[in-house]
Parts: sequence; structure tokens; C-alpha cells
Amino acid sequence: MPKMHNTPGGRVFDVVNFIFLGAIGLLMILPFLYVIAGSFATEAELTSRSFFIFPETFTLEAYQYIFSTDRFTRSILVSIGVTVVGTIVCLFFTFSMAYPLSRKHLLGRNFFMNMVVFSMLFSGGMIPTYIVVKSLGLLDSYWALILPIAINPFNLIIVKTFFQNIPIELEESAKVDGCTEFGIFWRIMLPLSKPVIATFALFYAVAIWNDFFSALLYISDSTKWPVQVLLQQIILLSQSTIGDTSAMGADYVAPPDQSLKLAVVVIATLPILIIYPFLQKHFAKGMLLGSVKG
Repeated sequence: MPKMHNTPGGRVFDVVNFIFLGAIGLLMILPFLYVIAGSFATEAELTSRSFFIFPETFTLEAYQYIFSTDRFTRSILVSIGVTVVGTIVCLFFTFSMAYPLSRKHLLGRNFFMNMVVFSMLFSGGMIPTYIVVKSLGLLDSYWALILPIAINPFNLIIVKTFFQNIPIELEESAKVDGCTEFGIFWRIMLPLSKPVIATFALFYAVAIWNDFFSALLYISDSTKWPVQVLLQQIILLSQSTIGDTSAMGADYVAPPDQSLKLAVVVIATLPILIIYPFLQKHFAKGMLLGSVKG
């Protein structure tokens, strides 16, 4: 049987499609390449050249300046810790709530689902949320960055739909063998949910890693700031005081603000870029498994 695109029209379509998608991909990656190149460039080059992807003079001054103090290193560790713990908490609450809601025999199932949908459409707002966090004693606590976003209603609905699409015969067979509801969830449902778990683990991790507004609201202790807050301070307030120039020697000159900003962007983005390729293959499969089939 001939291949679908083994015709003149099909080959033309493939070429046009390849060129079009390649051009879009190039437009997406060029700004990031400039950010990386600019973080290694000198002040004179950043001033004289509006765009480049290869610096004429390679320098590590911006990175040396950033890591000359433990302030930035501490913020990176805070972001990593909050992201890892927060992702685990979000996955735990999302999946442990989605599975019961997927069972049709659950008493009050429709009521709870309506509450989930309502919370997805309406929220209390910033001030009521702040009052709740304060009343719970979570201010200046890392839990204030995790618990308010422990469950995303949209993700919950997709996971619930995925559990509903699993054949009911698996559950019935497990019950015949004497398996409890928790055993069915732990031994059958979760192993079958690996693509969905990987997909939403990355969704939650990216959301928590990139969140800086929650830390601005709930964390007043600067030693507990995640890296995104520090990045926001550097970019918006143009603060170049995160490094320790005394540790760099008497002849050391602090790098320009622009180079610092670009270097911080690279460092703050790098962890997600490292994790993404390992989970990317699960995206399409995980979202398809949890989608509504008609």
C-alpha cells in the first residue's frame, strides 16, 4: 500500500508544513538564545549590539557575581524544595479526590462535582484568600505557597474523567479477589495512571516554580523568597545588589544590570528545561487519556 504522502501533492504539503513549523520554532527559540548569549556577554557588547546569539567576548562575570553570595543559592534551593513538595501534595490531593468522584456509587457525588465546577468558575479573590491564609497561621511559611493551590479544578476534572474511562471490570475483578477500595486505587488505578501522573506533575511543577505573586503576598522574610521573587526584584526594580563584590577581589567591577537580568533568567529557567524532555512524551498521551471522548 502506498504511503499517504507519497504523492506530489502530499510531498508539497510536507515541505510547506516543515518550512512553516520550522519558521515558527525558530521564532520561538531565538529570544531564548539571545538571553543565553547576553548572559555571557560584556557591557560594551550588550550596549552596541541589539541582537546576537553568539557573544564576541565570552565572560562569566554575571554568574560569578550571582553565586558570590548565598542569597541566590538559597532562593534556588527554596524554589526546588517548594516545587518538589508542592507537586507531591498537589498530585496526592488531586488523585485522591478524583478517584472517589469517578465512582458513580459515591453518595453526594453530583454535589461535590458541582462544588468543584463552581470553584473553577468563581473564586473568593485575593483579599479573602489572604485572610484565610493569615487565620491559619501560614504567613511566612512555605505551606502558604503550596496549600492554597493544592488542587486545580480543571486538572481534577480531567483526572476524574480518566478514572471513569478505565473498564469497570478491573475494579470488579479486584473486589472478587478481596481487594479494598484503597487497594484498588493503589494497586490498579495508580499504575495505570503513569502517563497522567507525569503530565500533571509537570503542570503543577511549572505552575509552582513560576509563581512569584504568592510569595510576594505571604512571605515577608526575604530569606524565604523563591528564585522567581528575586528575579522579579532584579528585573522590575533593577537591583544589582544580590552579589558580593568584596568576595570577587579589589579590581572586580560588577557586571551590568542587563547581563545580571539575563543570567538570572537563564538560571531560573534551566531546571524546568532539564525536566521537560523527560516528561514531554507523556503530554499527548496523558491529556488524551483524560479527555472527554464523544
